[in-house]
Amino acid sequence: MKKILFFIPNLMHGGAEKVLVNLVNNLDKDKYDITLQTIFDVGVNKQYLNEDIKYKYVFKKLFRGSTTIFKLFSPKFLYKYLIRDEYDIVISYLEGPTARIISGCPYNSKKVSWIHIEMNDEQKFALGFRDVNEARKCYSKFDGIICVSDTVKQIFLETSKLNELNVDILYNINETEQIIEKSKENVDDVIFDKNTVNICSVGKITKTKGYDRLARVHKRLIYEGMNHHIYILGIGEDEDKINKYIKENNLQDTYTLLGFRDNPYKYVAKCDLFVCSSLREGFSTAITESLVVGTPVVSTLCSGAQELLGYNNEYGLVVENSEEGIYEGIKKLLEDKESLVYYKQKASERGSFFSKEKTVKAVEDMIDSL
Repeated sequence: MKKILFFIPNLMHGGAEKVLVNLVNNLDKDKYDITLQTIFDVGVNKQYLNEDIKYKYVFKKLFRGSTTIFKLFSPKFLYKYLIRDEYDIVISYLEGPTARIISGCPYNSKKVSWIHIEMNDEQKFALGFRDVNEARKCYSKFDGIICVSDTVKQIFLETSKLNELNVDILYNINETEQIIEKSKENVDDVIFDKNTVNICSVGKITKTKGYDRLARVHKRLIYEGMNHHIYILGIGEDEDKINKYIKENNLQDTYTLLGFRDNPYKYVAKCDLFVCSSLREGFSTAITESLVVGTPVVSTLCSGAQELLGYNNEYGLVVENSEEGIYEGIKKLLEDKESLVYYKQKASERGSFFSKEKTVKAVEDMIDSL
């Protein structure tokens, strides 16, 4: 039985954290002895870990400046101090500090690093490392580097200048059956108006998710007489900024921040359209989940969007990554209800491609090949 460590900063409400929990819960426990370790013992996703997953952490609470402090010490020292134990395979499930620490593993373990974001400049590539040179040196020590989409892979190779042989693509794990089951639950805190188009999005309310530009697009469409209601499920540092804009433009009745929900699927399933307004993505978990529950998608052209929705908009609408692109995409589907019906059918068709069985098997094949 292979002893495997998955290492991540925390289990907060991000997509990667959620996907990691899905992954470790579904790996074959007859083949793998799994430990999930966090740097900080915080996050809503911790509660979803199965009992057969060993869990440990370094610090009980989050504190600022940890990345800067870690840079004072070598990766090898940090591994010995923070992780200590020996495993057959050690996996950093996020870029940055955890990748740096895992690269310092002093044992004869196989090392894997997961890349979820577009590292389209040296600053992003070196995040968590002392500098670009150290980042290249550390990443070169990994036996496998896993990217969540083709775009993420190509950008990583361009920026890192590393050998393509060690870099592969594996799609995120989703609890597809559970998602479908949960999507059937009743929504009792929102009354969706059947006489308007209900649009939703799920994600952290941060600048990267583009909810400010979605709000401006919403205002423009409302002023043009196109009735619709946007619901955002999530929390984040831009909440006050978005709420201020909503109030200043009298959009309180049509643009709603619902906050974090344990079960976002039942809201997404009851909406007519899902919008990804992100500036950047790795491989959107929220889009994948929307397809699984059969809700049509409009997404900006960011990493993974075309892999999910088709390079010719077969399964959803991929638009220019700009405010104007989002405006044109939503407007098209508000004006053309037949396209909305068509993409609803295509969403369900595409959602089946990302079944849990297929994606888990691909990860197990990767682990077994090391």
